Amino acid sequence: MIKKAEQEQNKNTETIENIDKVGIPNVPNFENNIQFITIIGEIEGHNTSSSGKKATKYEHIIPMLIAAVQDPKIEGLFIILNTEGGDVEAGLALSEMINSIDKPKVSLVLGGGHSIGVPLATATDYSFIVPTAAMTIHPIRTTGLVIGVPQTFRYFQKMQKRINDFILRTSNISEETLMNLMFATDELANDVGTILIGKDAVDYGLIDEVGGFDKALRKLNELIDNKKNMI
Repeated sequence: MIKKAEQEQNKNTETIENIDKVGIPNVPNFENNIQFITIIGEIEGHNTSSSGKKATKYEHIIPMLIAAVQDPKIEGLFIILNTEGGDVEAGLALSEMINSIDKPKVSLVLGGGHSIGVPLATATDYSFIVPTAAMTIHPIRTTGLVIGVPQTFRYFQKMQKRINDFILRTSNISEETLMNLMFATDELANDVGTILIGKDAVDYGLIDEVGGFDKALRKLNELIDNKKNMI
């Protein structure tokens, strides 16, 4: 009984450590041909997020993506998003990494896919959003003291263009629509931008389809089967 209790305690300790480091508990060890990756809370980049705040560290996600590419048993990727946004370059790096993977990929927006979460949602081959999920489209911004306003403004322009170009090539939204949504002044009280709820994101061509986990999983399996038939 003592040995069994010790084993259970060790298992609980490992789970807690895994949640603390990666943000997810250890899943049951079973054969699976799909790599599930969750991106939640704030996307943490070069700077550490404030204590007590949920965050996804991009340096944890990138090795998971590399492992999925190298593992011949993994045939597809399922990206689950509930993020408020965060570090722009880290989010864009993850988006490019996901988009460049030559395996079927599906994303599902649960809760929210805000700010830099938008390109993360469009980075896959096919994207879903649940009816109650929200996506906020707005220009990039900063807080605090800005030194060299003209130079900073030009840098922001270039960064915004990088984000816009990615969204335009990975979704069906038009540039005119994207810019109108981004600079709308009647949606957000203290900012410019637009909040899209569920079907709105599909109607504007940002997301492919409204649906939940089961629907997204069926689509991914369909993409996997199609790829097998092409070989």
